[in-house]
Amino acid sequence: MSKTTAIYVRRSVSDADKGNNSLSIAAQREECIRFLGEGADFRIYCDDGKSGRDIEHRPAFQEMMTDARNGEISRIIVKKYDRFSRNMREYLNITDTLDKLGVSVISLSEPFNTETKEGRMMRNNLLNFAEFERETIAARVADAYNTKARETGFYQGGKVYYGYVPERRTINGKTGSVLVPGDRAHVITKAFEIYKEPTTSLKDVLSYFRQNGIDISVESKNGRSNMDRSHISRLLESPLYVRADAEVYRYFSSMGVEILDDIEAYDGVHGLFLHGKHHSGAPVYVKVGYHEGLVDAQTWLAVQDKKAHNKRIPNNSSALHSWLVGLLKCSYCGYSISVAYNWNKAHTKQWRYFFDTGFYRADSCVKRTLKLRPDEVEQAVFEAMNERIKTLEIAKKKRSKPDTEANRINGELARIDDEIRKLMDKLANADTVLFDYIQERINALHKQKSVLEQKLHKQQRKHKEIDTKPLSEPLKRWSELSVHEKHEIALTMIEVVTISDETGIDIKFSI
Repeated sequence: MSKTTAIYVRRSVSDADKGNNSLSIAAQREECIRFLGEGADFRIYCDDGKSGRDIEHRPAFQEMMTDARNGEISRIIVKKYDRFSRNMREYLNITDTLDKLGVSVISLSEPFNTETKEGRMMRNNLLNFAEFERETIAARVADAYNTKARETGFYQGGKVYYGYVPERRTINGKTGSVLVPGDRAHVITKAFEIYKEPTTSLKDVLSYFRQNGIDISVESKNGRSNMDRSHISRLLESPLYVRADAEVYRYFSSMGVEILDDIEAYDGVHGLFLHGKHHSGAPVYVKVGYHEGLVDAQTWLAVQDKKAHNKRIPNNSSALHSWLVGLLKCSYCGYSISVAYNWNKAHTKQWRYFFDTGFYRADSCVKRTLKLRPDEVEQAVFEAMNERIKTLEIAKKKRSKPDTEANRINGELARIDDEIRKLMDKLANADTVLFDYIQERINALHKQKSVLEQKLHKQQRKHKEIDTKPLSEPLKRWSELSVHEKHEIALTMIEVVTISDETGIDIKFSI
């Protein structure tokens, strides 16, 4: 079988989108053919608009490698070595494979031949420098982005957030992009409005949009596609949409997130940019944006409370066995209690029983099953839920009474702020010893302040006014509800139910 010369050409974007004609497909092809001369036998493999990051998504390159393995190619001509790959390791793997196949690679821009040791060494050195340069540039871009994100409230580019469109504006003498509500902003506000109700779910949000013919499509790799529950969930968690006030400031303070702006910037009008991700190890911080939020702080915080509570409860299909599954824990070992079915020997009668998952733990319970009956526990919890609603309704009528604990914490915070302000005034005239002492004291006061702000946030969330009607109405017709509907109500009201044969039933409510 006679072998041919392969010409490989690639460009990351189509010719029409970029002005660098020297690396256009036509220019690469023409230069490679000119190098071979008239009458030369060759075959062209072209990947137009394909990235150099990997070779998996380049069909022409894959075809060329297959032909090389089949012994149809003697050498490959390229304009530059980075047409093969911009990744050093991947490039070395490719050329190593080609070397073993007896296929040489000739670059028209780099003056060396991979058939010699010297040529291979020079090639590898150049690629190492190229990779180092790309990594350096990427790091500089990331640093510049991070610096701008921390200094201003402009939209920094990248993905366009759902419900907003960017608009160029000049603020404080600087010009940048500010997010303004788009024609889909109402989708965001409606999603929050629906989900904040105690008995609704992400599925209910999607169902509303579909039933009312509201377009909720988003851009994806394969064009436009409709949102799913994960899309809705991420939107509901984003602080971009909240009209951030002091309560939101305290919320993020209690979460341990770095807050770049003073509490005064949380004016109940503007939204927030959240930068960094907890799981990535990078610092996470929030910055007040120049854009206006779409959702009031009370609604946004109610949604965060609901989502945080739901995350603690696993999505367990065995909830069909009991509306308490996912909420039950053993009083002794702390492991979850499951509900299972059993049959009599004749297989004519079925009953439910509690199963302690801690039974199989080395350091946990010695009993596998409980004598407590699921029916008894469900009835006791149902009665407690009704009592809880009555208590909340009574407390709502007495809401005019001041929260003494919150007032005490606010007073302590004011005292700390006053002391910090006085210490800051003394710093300018302090000597080295006094400067260090003042700085140490200020750091200690900031730690105290952070702890108090977390306590205040929890206290205020604990005493927030709760609309009991969406819960009391379903409780009145409890016998008519399905197991799943009862389960949703229980998840809304209860944090955990601990049980044991010895200590009985203990219920901790989340409202």
